This record gives sequence, structure tokens and C-alpha cells, in this order.
Amino acid sequence: MILNLPNILTIFRMVAAPGIALVFLFLARPYADWAALLLFAGASVTDWVDGYLARKWEQTSRFGTMLDPIADKAIVVIALATLCALFGMTFWVVFPATFILLREVFVSGLREFLGTTAGLLKVTKLAKWKTTAQMVAIVVLIVYGVFSHYVGMGTFGMDGAMVDDILAGRVEDTSGLGWKFRGMVASYWGGIALLWVAAALTVITGADYLRKAMPFLREDAHD
Repeated sequence: MILNLPNILTIFRMVAAPGIALVFLFLARPYADWAALLLFAGASVTDWVDGYLARKWEQTSRFGTMLDPIADKAIVVIALATLCALFGMTFWVVFPATFILLREVFVSGLREFLGTTAGLLKVTKLAKWKTTAQMVAIVVLIVYGVFSHYVGMGTFGMDGAMVDDILAGRVEDTSGLGWKFRGMVASYWGGIALLWVAAALTVITGADYLRKAMPFLREDAHD
């Protein structure tokens, strides 16, 4: 194993993956949300940086090639599982997350079966857009958790009529409840929309990967 900077960044992603879920066990909210946001956003950035540096510095290695896709899958799978728990198994989150997780498991198994042949199947630009959509959707949904906590704290002890008056501008908004509420709504529906886009791209790219792999799956492919 070569401990160059690209590999160290990949190891960071691998370590950060379980941390996204574990912070909610050991930290109170919103500290857990902030910690999960920093871990996931940091890991998402290193996903691009380590590959760029490995190519630029010609520091690719067998260890990095092996661990990089594992870290990518781990960070997305654990983040999605955590979001499903935080959102209380909401249809709008669980349904697209199910297809994303299914695709990741299916493609990982297919790559393992194909072995070295998997390297012949080129990654498309659409697959890169899929990954980007997944990462951004998860970040936005974690941000929603931050906003929802502060909105909850800001409205603690208020009745519905008072909250409505503040949001409508009939009562002075001394705590910034208005922009926090708007941020909460925007991050919720924005994150949901991005997650469904990611799920659609996931299904499309998964089907495309299977189509490309079919010639290698025929019974006579070894002949």
C-alpha cells in the first residue's frame, strides 16, 4: 500500500462514511447535522480531488484503484440510509433511495463478476452527472435537517397563529424565522427533486451499464 496524498484522501472518505451515521448517535442535533454535513461535503470534494491528483501526479496505485469505488459506494449508501431514518421512512425519500441503492448493489456485483473485463466498460458523462446529482441531493437534504432544527427552536412555545403572523409579516420577525423557514422549505423540496433526478439517472445509467455488459454475460462469451 502506497500512502500518497490521493490514497490518504480516499482513506478519509472511507472513514467518513460510517461517521455520517454515527454522529447522530453521539451528538445532539443540530451538531450532528452540521458534523454529517461537513463529513459528507468534505468526502464529496475529495472524491474529485484524489482522482485529479492521482492522474496529474501519476500516482495511481492498485490500492487506490481498489478502495476508491468502495469508498464512493459506502459514502452514498450510508448517507441515504441515514436520511431514510431521519425522514421517518418518507415515501419521497425512500422510493428514490431504494432504486439508487439497488443500482449500486447491482452494478457492484456485476463489476465483481466481470473482473478485469469491467475496465473495458467506459464511464459515460451521464454517469458522472448521476454521481453529482446524488452528492448534491444528499447535501441539500442534510441542510434541510439543519434548517428544520432552527425553525423548531425558533417556534418553540408559539401557537400556530403567532407563527403564521410572523411569516406573513404581521408581527415583527426578531429571530430571523422567515428566512429560516424559507430555507427549510427550499432545501426540503429542492433536495427531494434532486434525489428523484438522481434516481432517474441511476436507473438509466444502470440499464446502460447492463446493456454494455451483456456481450460478456453470454454463455459463449469465453469462446
